[in-house]
Amino acid sequence: MSTIIETKEIKYHYPVEEGEEIRLALNGVTVSIEAGSFVVVLGHNGSGKSTLAKHLNAVLIPSEGTVLVDGLDTREEANLLDVRRRVGMVFQNPDNQIVANVVEEDVAFGPENLGIPTAEIRERVDTALKAVGMEKFALHAPHKLSGGQKQRIAIAGVIAMTPKCIVLDESTAMLDPSGRQEVLDTISWLNREMGITIILITHHMNEAAYAGRVIVMDRGQIAMDGTPREILSQEEKLRSLGLEAPPTVELLYTLRRSGWDVPLDALTVDECADAICRALGR
Repeated sequence: MSTIIETKEIKYHYPVEEGEEIRLALNGVTVSIEAGSFVVVLGHNGSGKSTLAKHLNAVLIPSEGTVLVDGLDTREEANLLDVRRRVGMVFQNPDNQIVANVVEEDVAFGPENLGIPTAEIRERVDTALKAVGMEKFALHAPHKLSGGQKQRIAIAGVIAMTPKCIVLDESTAMLDPSGRQEVLDTISWLNREMGITIILITHHMNEAAYAGRVIVMDRGQIAMDGTPREILSQEEKLRSLGLEAPPTVELLYTLRRSGWDVPLDALTVDECADAICRALGR
């Protein structure tokens, strides 16, 4: 696979008042993201995960180091529009991204600002709404939709910009379990069927099971990087980083400490149940 995003030793600190101590929100982060991959970035509050997300489409520019998007340096102002066309952002609160009173008008907002011809905008809007399963709501008022539906509209607005990558910065944090599942199903489909690179920033540990790769941030640095099974099965390491393993892993870890011969990498409920049944000889 080709690389769509590459960061090289990036450091970042937020503005400080004179005399205040500078604290690095990112401290030498080097990472490559393959095109077409699904990556989850985990970390406790203040770990740097959202700061990293904002660097991936030039919402923030590194204090030191380099971010390349499809080979484009985000520090070059002339590249910003092309960078943001390639990498779309979906934020935590969908209400902050919805700007129109009708769903289809909201999805059309981005392409209209790019000067896309009307006929192509119509096609993009229809395609984007269908991709997120919201085509039946095209003429609805966004404020009457559920949280999960609003977030899917926000994602459709990004899809209409035809990005190669979508970064979701805590986009499931304000949703109930049903809404989170709607968003997870949507982005999994976009990754699997449309080949869009997905980078999901989250503190919900169970969401990591949807990814092919998990990155754990701590104190502005990458603390862990591997597959979901490799990362989520390390209960003690996660706990040391201020995170809890998914409930399935916690249960298996407790059983193992009690002498049960069970694996720690059974992430889903079904896998966990099967592992316990095998341990019981059933």
